[in-house]
Amino acid sequence: MRYRLFGRTGLRVSELLLGTMAFTDADQARRIIDTYADAGGNVLDTASAYGDGESLLGSVIDRRDRFVVATKYTLSRDAADPNGAGNHRKNLVHSLDRSLRRLRTDYIDIYWVHIWDRHTPVEETMRALDDAVRAGKVLYVGISDAPAWLVAHANTLAQWRGWTPFAGLQVPYNLLRRDVERELLPMAEAFGMSVAAWAPLAAGKLSGPGSTRVDPDSLTARDHAAAAAVRAVAGELGATPAQVALAWTRAKSRAVLPLVGVSRPEQLTENLGALGLDLPAEAVRRLDGAVDFEPGFPSDFIAECEPSSFVFGDMATTVDGR
Repeated sequence: MRYRLFGRTGLRVSELLLGTMAFTDADQARRIIDTYADAGGNVLDTASAYGDGESLLGSVIDRRDRFVVATKYTLSRDAADPNGAGNHRKNLVHSLDRSLRRLRTDYIDIYWVHIWDRHTPVEETMRALDDAVRAGKVLYVGISDAPAWLVAHANTLAQWRGWTPFAGLQVPYNLLRRDVERELLPMAEAFGMSVAAWAPLAAGKLSGPGSTRVDPDSLTARDHAAAAAVRAVAGELGATPAQVALAWTRAKSRAVLPLVGVSRPEQLTENLGALGLDLPAEAVRRLDGAVDFEPGFPSDFIAECEPSSFVFGDMATTVDGR
């Protein structure tokens, strides 16, 4: 296992992140975490809304200081309370204190905003997060499931006002769901953010035959095409489909850190095999072309204009980019 710096911070995080949403049994959770730690993994990701997930995780971590514990807030603590959800300061304070109790710790390594709240000014969220950092209850912050313009706005505010910026972005990313390549991934790269890619196996659709999470009757022609391409590359490289699907996300950007969720140690062991798999450029191109994807406006329009002398002059093609 190698390590990446988390965003523009000095925090070392393993190149494969472990999601704990599927944990339901303490003994099994311990075996999975032990397998992960033995391989060098150090990031355990949960959320306040994952049922008893925080409490279960808190009960099975033996060496708290050796792990980077990440959790999230935003989702409802009390469906009958209008202030029981959202990104405002009141929900942040109550959610954070509850997470600290559940996880049996006095600080959270990475605190994620779980989803954009349209009703809370981003200034309030960023200042409240910075206060939590200054109080020592949170070390680093990130945001999940939000538009690129909002994240860019939030980090620019943080830069101007001396607040703690988002160091990480958490988004769904896999061969079947490449939407983040339009705006979110370029934005994260420009801001130096780490990208935690959840659902990198597309909820089992790219894991290969026998995945217990997939109803075969629900698969579309597009799903079958992507899975077939993954299986073909896996066969050529002597790897499993899951390993190829994970390696593809890593090949697309150095900012990407696959976030895998498993319910058995054997699944994790297979996923860890992706870290030693370097996909040839030709294999990446084949996988890219297996299913339709268009960046859309403005990305594809700007790309078409770049070599144009009408747009950038006769010397446009003689300029080497960064």
